Amino acid sequence: MMTDQGSPALHRFAAEKVVQLQTRKRDGSWVDTPVNIAVKGDRAYFRTPGRASKNKRLRNFPDVRIRPCTWSGKPTGSPAQATARLLSGEEARAAGALIDKKYPVVQRIGVHLAHRLARTPTLHYELSGVTDLPE
Repeated sequence: MMTDQGSPALHRFAAEKVVQLQTRKRDGSWVDTPVNIAVKGDRAYFRTPGRASKNKRLRNFPDVRIRPCTWSGKPTGSPAQATARLLSGEEARAAGALIDKKYPVVQRIGVHLAHRLARTPTLHYELSGVTDLPE
């Protein structure tokens, strides 16, 4: 039976405030970025500025790694792998509302304002197929 928290691998991320998102470059190396996530069912969601370099990496290589981390990005837990998918329309709005609800000050106010001031769109991604990786 599936809980509202989804798979056991994803369940451990539900209470996390920040995760280290690792995206892959063309040369095979990984780039670490701390992001806020919100988990619902068997999916997790995050947002990013439209001009961020990670968007190109996610377009080219949607397979990512995530792990719990501090606000500054220092890993604090074991890694998992997932697949990222750019959302649009109603899916993006629903993901945005979920993120805003979990992070009312940082995301709902701070990030929206920062993206507006930077004149960049806000993009929302879904993480699915989250499975634990050996350390």
